[in-house]
Amino acid sequence: MTQEQKVKHEKIISVDQFNLWYGKEQALHNIDMDIYKNEVTAIIGPSGCGKSTFIKSLNRMVEMIPTVSMAGSINYREENIFNPKYKVEDLRTEVGMVFQKPNPFPKSIYENVAYGPRIHGIRQKSKLDEIVEKSLRDAAIWDEVKDRLKTNAMGLSGGQQQRLCIARCLAIEPEVILMDEPTSALDPISTNKVEELIRVLKEKYSIVIVTHNMQQAARISDRTAFFLDGYVVEYEHTDEIFHNPQNKQTEDYITGRFG
Repeated sequence: MTQEQKVKHEKIISVDQFNLWYGKEQALHNIDMDIYKNEVTAIIGPSGCGKSTFIKSLNRMVEMIPTVSMAGSINYREENIFNPKYKVEDLRTEVGMVFQKPNPFPKSIYENVAYGPRIHGIRQKSKLDEIVEKSLRDAAIWDEVKDRLKTNAMGLSGGQQQRLCIARCLAIEPEVILMDEPTSALDPISTNKVEELIRVLKEKYSIVIVTHNMQQAARISDRTAFFLDGYVVEYEHTDEIFHNPQNKQTEDYITGRFG
């Protein structure tokens, strides 16, 4: 096996017998799956199946809900993220998040992107300028905003705001990017731009995306996990899931018989 092949199949997150409850109600059951470096992993399934709960567990954002309890482990680079010694701030620097609805800060475009690096102690303007430009370029929005960096980000279109939020995530140099239905509030043209961006970003990052759009999963992902009622019913290479599913429930879902 070549070095390139080894990197392509390198596990970056391993989930082992992971269970989660909201109060007494169990939302995730015995989740076992590995997420691989420089791949796009799609999470599909009907509403209420645990997709968003799962992705928010990967950087512990789910813990912001007071009634949550968990069992099992999630290992990022072979370290259990629930280890009391593991700082959640460090985890969220390495495992960034882009939400369903664009959520720019009511600040300038520049300050939106510079916010994370400032929090991490970078104060030098030339360094911040460099980070802002690189992040906006990597998020494929630099050419659209380079002449109005001081204007309020709230004036951008929805698609531009979402790419700005991706740039804001990139500015802190994560290794994994979690995306919770990042195009569901966008028009088709903006959706296409974000999908093109995801294809480019996977060269540098590992991406986990929750989507209700099965065609989107088929277009952009390397592997797909089908969730149902809090269980992973099937997890395989995307071509296999869509063209040769091994589970009848998976086949019924992707052919539109339910969901």
